[in-house]
Amino acid sequence: MDFLMNMKGPLLYSIIFFAKIVEVSISTVRIVLINKGERVKGAILGFTEIIIWLVVVSSVLNNITEDPIKALVYAAAFALGNFVGVTIESKIAVGLASIQVVVGEKSGEALAGILRDRGYGVTIIEGKGKNNSIKNLLFIQLKRKKIPEAVRIIKEQCPEAYITVNDIKSMLGGYIK
Repeated sequence: MDFLMNMKGPLLYSIIFFAKIVEVSISTVRIVLINKGERVKGAILGFTEIIIWLVVVSSVLNNITEDPIKALVYAAAFALGNFVGVTIESKIAVGLASIQVVVGEKSGEALAGILRDRGYGVTIIEGKGKNNSIKNLLFIQLKRKKIPEAVRIIKEQCPEAYITVNDIKSMLGGYIK
């Protein structure tokens, strides 16, 4: 770690920048894993995150008044690290989700059939909309990775559909294996 303390200029800035991006990206993924109940994976990432953080912060704080550019590089990397972390998390898409779709009675039955044919579990509940019109409420539980595909199918089949998507922390029973 002493080699970082004696380093200056563009090489040091690059190390700070990229290490901070990695650290914040790890932090973002760690928080999501912990929220999904993945405690062991979250703890391992937390350990890694803090080791990187300690090295980066100590190098930034060392002689910061003589080289304030380190602080700017650190701040820029923090911002970019959040963006990268969210992008990574959306790609790995850990966990489950629930999609609720409100559509007319006839289009609800047809949409449920199409979704079921493509491997989605769908539950239909009948409801009433404005002016007592009959509506179907479709409940679809799925892996988060499949959300874009399911929403695309719904929009293609029923452009007028009202769609909400929610994360699920845990689920017992049902269609998803």
